[in-house]
Amino acid sequence: MGKVVAVEYVTLDGVFEEPSWSAPYFDEELSAWQDRNLREADAMLLGRRTYEGLRTASMLKYVATTTLTTLEGNAVVFPGDLAGLGNLLITGSATLVNHLTRHNLIDEYRLMVCPVVLGEGRRLWAEGTRVALALKDSWTTATGVQVVTYVPA
Repeated sequence: MGKVVAVEYVTLDGVFEEPSWSAPYFDEELSAWQDRNLREADAMLLGRRTYEGLRTASMLKYVATTTLTTLEGNAVVFPGDLAGLGNLLITGSATLVNHLTRHNLIDEYRLMVCPVVLGEGRRLWAEGTRVALALKDSWTTATGVQVVTYVPA
């Protein structure tokens, strides 16, 4: 089985939805890091709502959905088993991330913590989601984004 990696933009107060608030912090350094994340992955694993926003991306996408029956382009319905799918990159898809976290199926969490507090909005971690993590790596961009990589402890 490959590695399952969740890559997420979050605010200091944990908001992740509609990350247009991250635009002022996105620079060439963060762009290069994001490109490396994509190159390491064999495919993306997405929830339905994130897929609907990223359906034109050229990379192979597995979509966790119970409502969509037809997918566009190079997207297929997630078969429900991670074995044999290679290295998977999850972005957005908080419901999926929380489900996989509760079942200990995410190998790395790569978070881009932007120096902004929104005070409201959907949080990455749903109430009741618990996981102990160990810091694997961290660095800060010139725009103040703390990029942290955690693995299950």
